Amino acid sequence: MSTTQVRTRTTPTHATPTRPVPSTPIVAVPRRPVWRHGLVAAVAASVTTTALAALASADGVSFSNGTDAGIPILGFAQLTMLFSMVGVGLAALLARRAGRPRRTFVRTTLALTAVSFVPDLTFGFDRPSAVTLVTLHTVAATIVVPTLAARLARVR
Repeated sequence: MSTTQVRTRTTPTHATPTRPVPSTPIVAVPRRPVWRHGLVAAVAASVTTTALAALASADGVSFSNGTDAGIPILGFAQLTMLFSMVGVGLAALLARRAGRPRRTFVRTTLALTAVSFVPDLTFGFDRPSAVTLVTLHTVAATIVVPTLAARLARVR
């Protein structure tokens, strides 16, 4: 009787590479331009805050701190546009310099929005004016900040 020998092939449980595999590099997400979207958001925020200020003014909110005539309605459009464009510049700067542009931008703008409440609460505005001004700052930030943050990379 002859015995037949069967060769079996064993499969290793893990493959060992024949050459070292370099670590996978972190791929930087390309920066997306923020200025176009920022400009659109700034215009939208300016129109919205101006319209809301006009409605509040028609409802009896004076926007006066007692020593002057008060904030003119067009002042809302101008200042919202100005500070929204400052935000666009900040977003563009952080897109180039920050390691985590989106997170840094959101944290910075939240802090700056909170700081923007200080004059509204300390310059002698009556309660309806102060509440409306704080609300308008919040509305503008709610329009501009998410729009710009969405254009920023998570990691640079």
